[in-house]
Amino acid sequence: MAAGKTLSPDENSGKLTFRRALMRELYGLYQKLGNERFSEKICEIVPYFATIAPLFIDLRPGYAAVSMPNRHAVHNHLGTVHAIAMCNLAEIAAGLMADVSVSGSSRWIPTGMQVQYLAKAKTDLQAVADGLTIDWESPGDKDLPVSITDAAGVEVCRAVITIRIDSWQ
Repeated sequence: MAAGKTLSPDENSGKLTFRRALMRELYGLYQKLGNERFSEKICEIVPYFATIAPLFIDLRPGYAAVSMPNRHAVHNHLGTVHAIAMCNLAEIAAGLMADVSVSGSSRWIPTGMQVQYLAKAKTDLQAVADGLTIDWESPGDKDLPVSITDAAGVEVCRAVITIRIDSWQ
């Protein structure tokens, strides 16, 4: 959008309609494309996620598992996976879980993130966002837990991403 341009109600409505449709279709897109192609498509939609080269392992309402390779592009000065790369992994897992879990009449937005770095990450990583006990239907703040483990199954990072669910307006 050009600088200084505001959306007219019709344009804004069109963007909201597109976003609602996209959110409703993500799970179907995942099922249709499979893990590798869906991961590529998400990185096209949200290019920043491409920085960690994510690969979806599983995605369904209330659950997401996403891996990322240990590669030089995500290393810190110690030669281990950078803390912010792990935050990105947590965000993609929790965010896509929310996208496929929140009803089409609702929307969500992240409002916070708490992160604990538990160990140096020296291998490929896997994030699991488990929201099976979350009430996705009611509006309000929800805490989405994400656990990130290394190739040996050691938890190297734990995150809680807070989202706010409300109705489309």
